[in-house]
Amino acid sequence: MVVNLVKAIVMKRHGGFKIFIVLGLCFLSQLSCKKTETIPECIEQKIEASKNHTMQFPLEQVDEYEYNGNRVYFCISGCCDIPNPLFDANCNVICYPSGGISGGGDGRCTDFFENARHIRLIWKAHP
Repeated sequence: MVVNLVKAIVMKRHGGFKIFIVLGLCFLSQLSCKKTETIPECIEQKIEASKNHTMQFPLEQVDEYEYNGNRVYFCISGCCDIPNPLFDANCNVICYPSGGISGGGDGRCTDFFENARHIRLIWKAHP
């Protein structure tokens, strides 16, 4: 569409200044487009279940991280020594980095907090 607009302006031989303005507007319109990052559907379902209190132990917070080269989702449980799961994009449990009776998770990803890069907070029950 933008290309056709530029071609139309050039074909009608409007001044070079108008072409400059059109190209500038096209450039600015591309800058204003922000890439929307999606959340895996299974993570959205866990958030909705927590909001609706249909989970046995609702989540308090969901954060997105990069860990071992992959996007992962760290879910903090809101209650009672419950282990906090780390999910992959398909909601397979990778490990439990924290929580549980000891507070240290299941010991399968002890390097998570040292090596994971926080990307964003996805949801928090009580902002």
